Amino acid sequence: MSEHSMPIRSVCVYCGSQPGRDAAYVNAGRSLGKAMAENHLRLVYGGGTKGMMGAVASGVLAHGGRVTGIIPQFLIDMEATRHSLGQLSELIVTPDMHERKHKMFERSDAFVALPGGIGTLEEIVEIMTWGQLGRHRKPMVFANIGGFWDPMLKLIRHMADEGFIHTAHLVQPLVIDDPEEIVSTLLDHWASQVDREGEAEIIARL
Repeated sequence: MSEHSMPIRSVCVYCGSQPGRDAAYVNAGRSLGKAMAENHLRLVYGGGTKGMMGAVASGVLAHGGRVTGIIPQFLIDMEATRHSLGQLSELIVTPDMHERKHKMFERSDAFVALPGGIGTLEEIVEIMTWGQLGRHRKPMVFANIGGFWDPMLKLIRHMADEGFIHTAHLVQPLVIDDPEEIVSTLLDHWASQVDREGEAEIIARL
């Protein structure tokens, strides 16, 4: 099997360390985690065990799936409990945020942004930037729970309309409203089309 047709085996999920005000957000995280476990997809995420992060991880673990948490040392007591971290399949503690993002990219075949805050936004935007620059072809998903990402998607369209996204065809994230459809959409649409061109170079330069 060529490196350009490798199936999706792991999914990086970006989401908030807080639960948000709408219970639909946490429910979506658990639903996504359950679907990942049932389809034998490993979760790669920021290692937090609270809020949305905890919901996704518990959804995977509760249904027999595997979880890789990647967390900087300084965030352990802010976004997690040490006991809960011990329940993860794999825990990687990094010295800083830069190394965390490097390892999350390296270990993931696709990326999903659930509702979250500034950190979540920064992470998915960085992945989109690398896509625009042609450094990867891994699929990207906005989990648009309750229209959460509508303002962001409107901004992206505005940027493209105003001529600031010069390779818009390389920045085409999937927008999925129903969390139960995320995994099936990824597998059906991308499983045989994950293009890893440029992956080694982007990892080396991070």
